[in-house]
Order: sequence, then C-alpha cells, then structure tokens
Amino acid sequence: MRAMIVNTFGDPDVFEAVELPKPTIKTGHLLVKISATSVNIVDTMIRQMGAKLPLSPQAPALLGMDFAGVVEEVGEDVTGYQVGDEVYGCAGGLADLPGTLAEYIVADANLVALKPKNLTMREAAALPLVGITAYEGLQRAGVKPGQSVLVHGGSGGVGHVAIQLAHHFGAKVYSTGSGDPQMALIERLGATPINYRTESVESYVQKHTNGAGFDIVFDSVGGANMANSFEAARLNGQVATTVSMIELDLTPAHFKGLSLHVIFMLIPMLHNYHREEHGRILTALKTIAEAGDLKPVLDETLYDLADIGKAHERLASGKAMGKIVVSV
Repeated sequence: MRAMIVNTFGDPDVFEAVELPKPTIKTGHLLVKISATSVNIVDTMIRQMGAKLPLSPQAPALLGMDFAGVVEEVGEDVTGYQVGDEVYGCAGGLADLPGTLAEYIVADANLVALKPKNLTMREAAALPLVGITAYEGLQRAGVKPGQSVLVHGGSGGVGHVAIQLAHHFGAKVYSTGSGDPQMALIERLGATPINYRTESVESYVQKHTNGAGFDIVFDSVGGANMANSFEAARLNGQVATTVSMIELDLTPAHFKGLSLHVIFMLIPMLHNYHREEHGRILTALKTIAEAGDLKPVLDETLYDLADIGKAHERLASGKAMGKIVVSV
C-alpha cells in the first residue's frame, strides 16, 4: 500500500513515499480503506520532536491520527460493523499504533464509529480528535442549557467544534478571536465574537455577564492564556483547557473556587484505557452532526497523501481556517 513515513524527525520535508505491506486484520479490530485524514497540532509536534515527546513512535514511523474510510474486513469479537460500512475515528500515529498516512489502517473497533451520513469523507476525517476533545471538555465541565460558555480560540480546530457543541447543548456561547475572518466565522457558528486584541478580559466579562463571569470557560489556546480563563470565569466556575503544559500561579483559581479540567484525549489510545469511550463519543457526535448541529469547517487548501509535508507547513503557518484535510 502507498504510505508516507518519517525515517528521521524534524522539518515538514522529512516525509518519504514508500510501499508498505497491507496490514492484516486482528481480533477486536477493523481493516479500513482510508479515504481521508486530517492534520492536528499533535501530529506536527510528533513529526518535529520525535523521541523528545513521550508519546511519539519510533522511526521509521507512520504518523497521522484521524481518518474516515470504508470497512474492508471485520475482525473476530467485533459487532456492529460489516464490510462496506463508512466509518471514522482517531486510532493511530503515536506510540506503537501505526498511523493514517497510508491507504489502510487496522483500527481498534473501540476507537471507531459509523460516519455521520450527512458528512463527506473529508469532513468526517476532520472531526475525531477535535470532536472528542471538545465533547469531553464540555461534558466534564457539566455544560447545561442556559449557561454562559466562553470558548477561547473559536476559529481553531477544537474551538470551532466546541462552539457548535455548546450551542447544541443549549448554552449561550461567546468566543474570542481576532481579525474579520475569524470574527465572521465565530458568529456564523453561533457564538458572540469577542476580539481579544481590542477588548480586555475585564471589559468583555462586564459587557456580557455584568461582571459575574462565565459559567464555563473552554480554553483551546491554553498556556499563558489560562490566566485569562481564570479571570473570565465566575465564582465556583468551570475551566476546561487542552494545553496546560506550563508553570502557572493558581492563586486566582483558588480564590474563585474554580474547577480545572485538563483534557488530554490521547489517554485511551496511549494506555488502552477505556477506549470504548471514544467510540461512544464518536457515535454521539454522529447523532449531533446528523441533526444539523455540527459541521466541521475545512481549510480551503486541498492536499493528497504526497502533499503531507505541505499540509503540515500550512498548519504551522497559522493561516489555516478550520481543519486541514488530506485525501488518500
């Protein structure tokens, strides 16, 4: 099968085209012919850092996590799937799990679900990692109808899904971004846009919550921005973040009595820990998408498998709007 691998980690030009043996089915797994995959920030981190990142595979490595495709073979002890089913998931590209930059993947059936019928293969391939992350964050924060939810980074991969899901769950949604295109996208997705470059946290908290703060802050920017999340949250509020690898003074969170939820969706893949939860969430996202409440935004650029290095460059440039998808 056609594949793109890395023999050494580093710049985006490290990908090499190779022919690999078609993988063989295993108990509890599905053999899927991949139609499309998408690029996530963690993919670029692995490609660049290699062994410096604990979750990276050893070289030569087959990267890529998300996929959408068609089931070609069903392994023993797998129920609910048959040959020809269209599926999607996030099932490889790290540790000892071969990735999706290839024509086929043998994926743990617990990490897969039937694809939303109203999404294309490219749209479905954009959804698994960011969708699971956004869903888990909002659920752990206890999102409820009528709550106020602030999403930091609402035009990004995780953020644009979090906006739609929070809206689906009945919340009043606000989101930070900058520039006219980002503001327009945030508004189109159903949130009130906030330009973080021109509005201080204090001013938009006063404007939108009468100074009380937001019930939930979903921070897909993280890092130093977590201080802004603490400032924006109400007393005894909830903060969910996807990027918490930083030394930070938790004093503001202490005096507000905040609950902090760190979302690291790769745990089931890395540790084979409750992988069925990913399948359950993907099935829930399928229902939400088919109800018309969730549609991934795809970047305007088109790539095929041989262009994976350019796709990584596009994500690193910061110019992409929505998810970058690669056709296989």
